[in-house]
Amino acid sequence: MAELLAAEGLFAGYGDSIVLEGVSLALGEGGSLALLGRNGVGKTTLLLTLMGLTRLWRGRLVLKGQDITQVPTFRRARAGLGWAPQERLMFPSLTVEEHLKAVARPGPWDLARTYRMFPALDERKRHRGNQLSGGEQQMLAIARALMTNPSLLLLDEPMEGLAPVIVEGVIRVIDQLVRSGDLGVIIVEQHARLALSLTQDAIVLNRGRVTHRGASASLLEDAAILERLLAVT
Repeated sequence: MAELLAAEGLFAGYGDSIVLEGVSLALGEGGSLALLGRNGVGKTTLLLTLMGLTRLWRGRLVLKGQDITQVPTFRRARAGLGWAPQERLMFPSLTVEEHLKAVARPGPWDLARTYRMFPALDERKRHRGNQLSGGEQQMLAIARALMTNPSLLLLDEPMEGLAPVIVEGVIRVIDQLVRSGDLGVIIVEQHARLALSLTQDAIVLNRGRVTHRGASASLLEDAAILERLLAVT
């Protein structure tokens, strides 16, 4: 499996505050990774660092063999990083379809395929961003990221605040994306067992450092180790 992403010794944060301390990870093409840890340990900061939205003090980022350490965010998106942020970041005045068309780039993910994956968005394609439910906004955030035709999809808390029936739909979508092997997926998710069930590998963060890395299945099978890792203070 060819390497898709390599992050080497990342020290990053906001202003003068360093949140990540020497974080490294690697992901192969079509691979999937769960980022686990308690609130405030640096999971979202790591995704933001991959997107170029934090202050990087030290470290190196390579995507598909290209050094993107100093590359601005919009060029990282063009290089193949797709991001569905925790806040969803809807444009209130744009319709669902306008959200999707605004970011569309050539590739297998077009409007037709996206609507097949998210039929609810097809039904609501003329509704504006501020007319959507939380679940519909989450689906749109993921669909919008896919319309950039990424090689790596970053999902930040995709289940947060959603009703159980909506969560089931989002899980099905993520599972299909991971199983397809067409793109890499990194998931930040508070529900550890759910994230592990959807991914091949996992990293646990604590206080900005990697405290565990390994196969998701192994961690899922050992409840005692999982509880201990997530309870570290």
